[in-house]
Amino acid sequence: MRTEVVTTLKRRATDLISEISSAREPIMITQHGLPAAYLVDVESYQKMEARVDLLEGVAKGEKAIQEGRVLKNSEAKQRMGRWLD
Repeated sequence: MRTEVVTTLKRRATDLISEISSAREPIMITQHGLPAAYLVDVESYQKMEARVDLLEGVAKGEKAIQEGRVLKNSEAKQRMGRWLD
């Protein structure tokens, strides 16, 4: 992954945005030698958000199973019948 200092971002923001839009490769921005931010293209960011949402849903489902909050298939079909018809 490419790394740039924050002053480069200040000076070349338009160029960097164009580069990440075409290359789809994030850029780590550092400040005082430490990671401060990541610059990513919109499409990649939206895909990451969708993945996080999916993983959060899986985690909620696993927690529900551990807590015993489950239904038999027939009960689930009955409750969801209005959406499945």
